[in-house]
Amino acid sequence: MLTISQRGKQMPPSPIRKLVPYAEAAKKKGVKVYHLNIGQPDIETPSAILDAVRHPDIKVLEYSHSAGNESYRRKLVQYYKKVGIEVNHEQILITTGGSEAIMFGFFTCLNPGDEVIIPEPFYANYNGFACAAGVNVVPITSRIETGFALPPISDFEKVITSKTKAIIICSPNNPTGYLYSRDEMDALKEICIKHNLYLFSDEAYREFCYDGEYVSAMHLKGLEEHVVLMDTISKRYSACGARLGAFVTKNKAVYDAAMKFAQARLSPPGLAQIMGEAAVDLPDSYFDAPKAEYLSRRNLLVKKLNAMPGVFCPIPGGAFYAIARLPIDDCDKFCQWLLEEFSYNKQTVMLAPATGFYGTVGLGKNEVRLAYVLNLDSIHAATDCLERALEQYPGRILQEKKVALSEK
Repeated sequence: MLTISQRGKQMPPSPIRKLVPYAEAAKKKGVKVYHLNIGQPDIETPSAILDAVRHPDIKVLEYSHSAGNESYRRKLVQYYKKVGIEVNHEQILITTGGSEAIMFGFFTCLNPGDEVIIPEPFYANYNGFACAAGVNVVPITSRIETGFALPPISDFEKVITSKTKAIIICSPNNPTGYLYSRDEMDALKEICIKHNLYLFSDEAYREFCYDGEYVSAMHLKGLEEHVVLMDTISKRYSACGARLGAFVTKNKAVYDAAMKFAQARLSPPGLAQIMGEAAVDLPDSYFDAPKAEYLSRRNLLVKKLNAMPGVFCPIPGGAFYAIARLPIDDCDKFCQWLLEEFSYNKQTVMLAPATGFYGTVGLGKNEVRLAYVLNLDSIHAATDCLERALEQYPGRILQEKKVALSEK
């Protein structure tokens, strides 16, 4: 009998996509599903970058350089300069989405059996990439009561061992929307220097900061050799399907090692690089409208969630995600129930169970992630559905009664 590898068995399912069959079944029954489960923006992709692909000035779609077209890398140098990041084109490696940039970081900087520290809840696919690389994830818990602020540095110190090689952060954060402060970034800098660790910085959402200052890991003076920046155009320009990212580092040894992995996969997507070049030429004002739209959506979503009995949602400082605590027994069961058994006016809502964003087993059982990537009318309708669902869910935890009993 053919067998599956142990690594294949250990690969975790996506908490974002594992409920897709239930959503498809609901749609076949005529139920409208509001997708708040996945960060797929409904903002239109800029026509200028689509036109660049529709009418490319090329005769043959060739392999690019394994690092990506030099013309695109030089354009990215200009883009990064605008956000205060000084790099040259030989410190940028173009990847197939931000996902490949993250994998290159694991493959390049860690050996099988090494450990990477990640504040949880974290982007679920970090687990998958770590599994593929044979790396062990060590979670450090951030808490909803603090809005998912960076855990105390003492918590990091407690778990650092001889096998610890890196810390991963995402700011603004997916899945919490938390935006790390200058002080928090400086604290990470100090611990990385003290213990000689890499700092992997996932900066997919830097354009969407609403409250506070955007601080890149690349802004941290004295940490240049430690930082690996992972980037993507997916969310920035609402171009998730382009699958175009970047691996950026000033550490030449790391870059050279990553280049070997890049050569093994030949080259990044050719047409997407044409899109990427056109995107850099968009006016700086391009981001004003989508940022204002996301801010309006955030404010509406958080307001409506916090108005529901037993629900708590901290205000996210950036990106387009929020995690909410619900009065439920089990978020995985609840999210499946929403699709299998519930509908309100032939409508329901699809959420991402938060358990899949935690590395610590048992955490996130009463939390869900919501992506405010739908328009205001859809968010209104989706949250109306959620409120009705919480009233009807058989596993609802009646917090009001618990409080009453404890007061007797």
